[in-house]
Amino acid sequence: MRSDVAPVARWRCGEVCGAQSALIVLLHGRGSDEDDLFALADHLPTSAHIASLRAPLALGSGFTWFENRGVGRPVAESLAASIDYVHDFLDNHAGDAEEIWLVGFSAGAAMAGGLILENPERFAGAALLHGTLPFDAGQPTLAGRLTDVPVLYGTGAADDVIPSDLIARSSAYLRDVSGADLTQRTYPNGHSISSDELSDLGSWLALQFSLNRPHHYN
Repeated sequence: MRSDVAPVARWRCGEVCGAQSALIVLLHGRGSDEDDLFALADHLPTSAHIASLRAPLALGSGFTWFENRGVGRPVAESLAASIDYVHDFLDNHAGDAEEIWLVGFSAGAAMAGGLILENPERFAGAALLHGTLPFDAGQPTLAGRLTDVPVLYGTGAADDVIPSDLIARSSAYLRDVSGADLTQRTYPNGHSISSDELSDLGSWLALQFSLNRPHHYN
């Protein structure tokens, strides 16, 4: 792998381009790129700006967020560098976003989990789809770490990519320990986002936007 430090993202403006609005950041899976999850944009709330961000490490014909010690087990130093990469991107491109939401798939879900664990005050919430939290990779997983942070955790009953022990550990932490405002869904498919899951994601985000919670972003 080699580092590709210049951020690349695909954007969709919200209903009023340039105005203050929510920003949804899409984080793709391992070996993919910013084009992959951008297809989700048509199913997400039209009021929000969307940035589908490319991961910083080249991997084959695509990119990834971190080096692994095994599937779903990031190398701590590599994850920390990519967390800084995302924060730098937001510092330079989030503008006057009223709140920032994360949507991550697979390795992107681990990335999103690392971001909210590292700095829960910066993000309004996160959807973690077909992935795991980045346990044992330097991010705090103390009790109450995500108190009142909205989290959607979507898993696949037939997922043969993410180890089942990590899915169970993530579920238990989010449900019983983290303090997150958790919505959890399990779908019959494998390691992919089904149409039902996509519909649930759009509905969940629309509901969160309607609740007018205090903004976390600072």
